[in-house]
Amino acid sequence: MDTLDIWILVLVGIVLLCQSSWLFIDARSHSRYPWLWGLWGLIQAPTPLIVYWLVVRIDWSKRKRERE
Repeated sequence: MDTLDIWILVLVGIVLLCQSSWLFIDARSHSRYPWLWGLWGLIQAPTPLIVYWLVVRIDWSKRKRERE
């Protein structure tokens, strides 16, 4: 392996670990399956983060009431 490949792997690992930690902590504060979000955040990026924002962080019922 080239040294550049090793740095890329280290950087990807750090990004996944940071994403997973943030998802776990934030989901725990919202009582929304923190282990699920944390484990999914370790597997890939940025899909879990985008889905988390759409499912947990956006209050769709509030937005629906505002339109009515």
